[in-house]
Amino acid sequence: MAIEKTYAEINEKIKSGKAVVLTAEEVISLVEEKGITEAARSVDVVTTGTFGAMCSSGVFLNFGHSKPRIRMQKVWLNGVPAYTGIAAVDAYLGATELPEDDPCNNNYPGEFRYGGGHVIQDLVARKQIKLEAVSYGTDCYPRKELETFLTLDDLNEATLFNPRNAYQNYNCAVNLSGRTIYTYMGMLKPNLGNAHYSSAGQLSPLLNDPYFLTIGIGTRIFLGGGVGYVAWNGTQHFPGIQQDSAGKSYGPAGGTLSVIGDLKQMKPNWLVGTSFLGYGATLSVGLGIPIPILNEEVMRCVSVTDRDLYAPIVDYSEAYGQRIPGNLGFASYAELKSGRINLNGREIPTAPLSSYPKAREVAGILKNWIQKGEFLLTEPVKLLPSYKDEIASRTLEIKGI
Repeated sequence: MAIEKTYAEINEKIKSGKAVVLTAEEVISLVEEKGITEAARSVDVVTTGTFGAMCSSGVFLNFGHSKPRIRMQKVWLNGVPAYTGIAAVDAYLGATELPEDDPCNNNYPGEFRYGGGHVIQDLVARKQIKLEAVSYGTDCYPRKELETFLTLDDLNEATLFNPRNAYQNYNCAVNLSGRTIYTYMGMLKPNLGNAHYSSAGQLSPLLNDPYFLTIGIGTRIFLGGGVGYVAWNGTQHFPGIQQDSAGKSYGPAGGTLSVIGDLKQMKPNWLVGTSFLGYGATLSVGLGIPIPILNEEVMRCVSVTDRDLYAPIVDYSEAYGQRIPGNLGFASYAELKSGRINLNGREIPTAPLSSYPKAREVAGILKNWIQKGEFLLTEPVKLLPSYKDEIASRTLEIKGI
């Protein structure tokens, strides 16, 4: 008899404290021991997690009105510009924004020590932030300058809104050129001196729901240490199957999420300002998604292992952006996490840019919330496009952060 569960049934079990919840790491051994059918029958929710740099992140801020009022034409937070073309005292601060006097604006490949992501972390940590604003002045908003200090609790609203997070999969970056290069995938040594990757693999949210069977608009998630929601598919959401030149499939990739949540209930250890030498600033985000085990197909998806998941190996030197994913082949996450991969007859050291221990911690916290009955699942009002949909006809292009 086919196993079919509903969100309502699972939520009732969560409320009564009877739900069986495992992390995506823990469920692997259960499936190996008991098989897909029995595991699907006994488990109600599987939690996932990831923690890594997610450049397409930022916050909407409402500062409230000063006396006299000001229509903020330009705003700086700790010297970092925020976009103000929204309303009088609203702004959007992007994670990758840098101070106007930052060395990067003179093409200096130095270390960028402070940017939008760091301001966001300082806000969440309840540190004082310097606000500067200027305006041309109007009859209804006569003030032309404002300089003050504020904390997160002084703001009317602070909404984390990230247009592109939780990439379903990501490249393994290498450098074929003869010089060291500085990228959003870190410093890449010349002549295949190292390889960097950025995914939690078997714990990664979208690799555990590759066909978007459960994740959609309205899905409640762990976001930045608090509760957030999937607002839409992310920008550059091109779910598809990655293949090599011979047409061999290496699994799904290309999905992304747009997510939203209240910054005031998030934590600074899960929203971390991050700098990449020679590239710029960003924000490292902790994100986790609970996957309801509605049927055997969902269980089959969440039981995937690092041995079954592959990252395309991509050269990030001069020809980056013109190469197709997997132009140098594919490496399993089991290989990547071993610390070395073999490429072109050479053994190359690997290193992650995302944190697997932190991803495990996210999945564990989410599991604990559900077991305590503090976190119920939401049924999406609409599932996100999958490569099984018509969007699958698009060619999966190389991903940019």
